[in-house]
Order: sequence, then C-alpha cells, then structure tokens
Amino acid sequence: MPCTIGIPILQDPFTLSHQLHFNLSRFYFIYYFFVGAFVPYWGLYLKAESFSPADIGVLMSLFQISRIFSPNFWGWLADHTAKRVVWIKLTALLGLLGFTAVFWAHGFWAIFLVMAALSLFTSSTLPLSESLTLAHLATTNGHYSRIRMWGSLGFIVASVLLGFVTEAFGIKSLLWFLLGVQITLFLLSFKLPEAKVAPHALDHFNIWQVVRQPNVIALLVGCALMVTAHGVLYNFYSIYLAQHGYSKSTIGLLWSVGVICEIGIFMLMPKIMARFSLKCILLISLILAVIRFSLIGIAVESLWLIVLAQTLHAATFGSFHAASVEVVAHYFNGRHQAKGQAIYNSVAYGVGGTIGGLAGGYGLQFLGGQATFALAAIFPLIGCLVIYFGLKLSPKPHAAGMFK
Repeated sequence: MPCTIGIPILQDPFTLSHQLHFNLSRFYFIYYFFVGAFVPYWGLYLKAESFSPADIGVLMSLFQISRIFSPNFWGWLADHTAKRVVWIKLTALLGLLGFTAVFWAHGFWAIFLVMAALSLFTSSTLPLSESLTLAHLATTNGHYSRIRMWGSLGFIVASVLLGFVTEAFGIKSLLWFLLGVQITLFLLSFKLPEAKVAPHALDHFNIWQVVRQPNVIALLVGCALMVTAHGVLYNFYSIYLAQHGYSKSTIGLLWSVGVICEIGIFMLMPKIMARFSLKCILLISLILAVIRFSLIGIAVESLWLIVLAQTLHAATFGSFHAASVEVVAHYFNGRHQAKGQAIYNSVAYGVGGTIGGLAGGYGLQFLGGQATFALAAIFPLIGCLVIYFGLKLSPKPHAAGMFK
C-alpha cells in the first residue's frame, strides 16, 4: 500500500512511489556529497590554518562524540511528535547556520565551537532521514539499499570533484563549496514528504524495554565492534598507506575502490536478502571484516592484496549496514522508530567509532601500523561471536518488508 501523505489520493501508485524514491535518493546523494567533501579535505583546511596534529585530532573527534548523544535527543522529539521532516528541516538549518560562522572563526576555540555546532546537528540529520525512509518503505514496494547507494555515489563524486576544485582555487574554496552543499541540503528537506507511522506490536513498551531485549543488545554490541575496527580505518588508513610508500593518488583510488564496491552491493542487496537471512548476512560480513583487516595489517606491501581488502568494503560496510538497519527497523518500529535509528547510530558509530579512533591513535604510536590493523581484526571476530550466539532472528530475510 503506497504512502499518500501530502500527495493526492488519485495519483498513480507507481508514479507516487517513483517520486518518493527520487526525493529520498537525491537527499541521500546531497547529504553524502557533503560528507565526501568534508571528510577527505577538512583536515587539510585545518592544517592550512596552522593547527597542530593534536588540535586537528581533537576537532575531528567532535563528530564521533556528538553521535553518541545528539541523535537520541532529536530521535525522541521525532517519535514524541510523530513527525520527522520538521526536525530534519530544523537540523539542516541549524547545521547550515552553524557552518556559516566558519568564515569569521579563527583560532582553536572559535573553530571548536563551529565544528561542535556543525557536528551536533549534521550528525542528527542522517538518523532522522533513515527513520523517515524506513517508515515510507514499510508502506511501499521500495528498496532501502537502492536509495542508500545514491549516498555512496554522492560521496565519490564530491571527493573526486573537490580534488580538482581545491587544486585549482586553493583549499579555502572548500568553505564556499560546503556552504553551497549545506544550502542545497536544507532546500531539499522541503521536498521530503512526511510518513505515516504504522502501529507496531511493541508500541506499548517504553524504549528501554525494547533496548533491554537480548536480541537488541547483541545487535548493538556486534555493530559497535564492527564500527570500532572501521574507526581505525577511517582515521588512519591514509596515513598508514603513506608511511608504506603509497602515493596520494593511489591512496585516493583505493578509497574509491571501496566505495564503488559498496554501491555495487547496495544494488544487489534485494536479491541477496531474498536468498539469505539477515543474521547470515551479518555473520558473513563480520567474517570478511576479519579477513579484510588482517590483510591490511600483514599484506600492506602488496598492492593487489590491498586492493582485494578494499573490495571487501562491500561486505564490511555495505551489506553489514543494510542488514543492520533492517534489523533495527524490525525491533524499533512504530512510535520508537526514530529513537531506534538514533540509538543504533549512537552506539555503533558514536561509541564504536570513538573507541576505534582513540585506540588506533595509541596503536599507531606504540605498536606500529601493521600490528594495529592486524589487531583491529579482533573486533569483528568478537562481534561475529556476539551475533552468532546472541541474535535470534526468524529465517525470513525481510521480516519488515524493506528489501522485497
């Protein structure tokens, strides 16, 4: 049954679904376009502003720390008011206003305040958008993975384009570029239709009764362990490769390989989920993560093995994230949906990412890169055990109907 919120009821269902998916897909594209411009190049901007590596580390960590707390507040508001789009608009606007201050901000504490505001709001826009998308897909014959892959495409386009822009016009052109993307994101939020939240069997429970379920605890712990390993990757992979003689262009291509494979797996996820259970997908993804991080640690001198390790990003992020979001939507549905996505984001990417980033920094300093990445493989290994013994799911792969 297609969603008809804000759209004439006589509209053709196929046209309605197509229009809805188009609006959601381009919002994901622009959101991750911002991420693809910010993540690879913001550190270079801070370096150009004469910040020390220690200062840059503190400033960049704000985004992981904010993901622990901020999304839960906005998720509670979204579920309490039964609205999502209004809070997506607000967080997009506040993120935009917070970012504009960067044109006048100089010095550590001024930049700290700008990045704190930016991280507090932009880290909340995504889980709100995820819950909105899943609420729509629960009543349409749509595919989360085929909407989410546009975010990955946006990341690639931005990261490649910004390389040429900053080279031609200087690193400060990044500020104007990011401002334009933030404005576009805010304007596109007005094209997002509100979703009707269907009643769910667990609506009579409070949110903590849902969180305390053994299945939910196992899922969140398993996800956090997977993201902990990726926290090492996101913060230190480029530095590690550069230490072993890889050029910047090669490093950029290796990042692109991972995201391209991520897009490919998102396109294939409907067929994969039609054949395999969600638990099976999670376990296979975790096992492949053990292989990936082990290869990065022990085979850094072999370009082909490093390329192979990057192709496994399709599983360690792509299939794992798609399956995790589906399981979260299964347990946190109805009036808890936005809070559920926020809790997933906070525990997995906030706590897991922060631990991985901090542990990776100490690991590189005292153990060296090879030992650090090899040891990072322990986290998904433990996560595999947690999911295997702790998560009990129906063998049906798409219980919530998002990946038909």
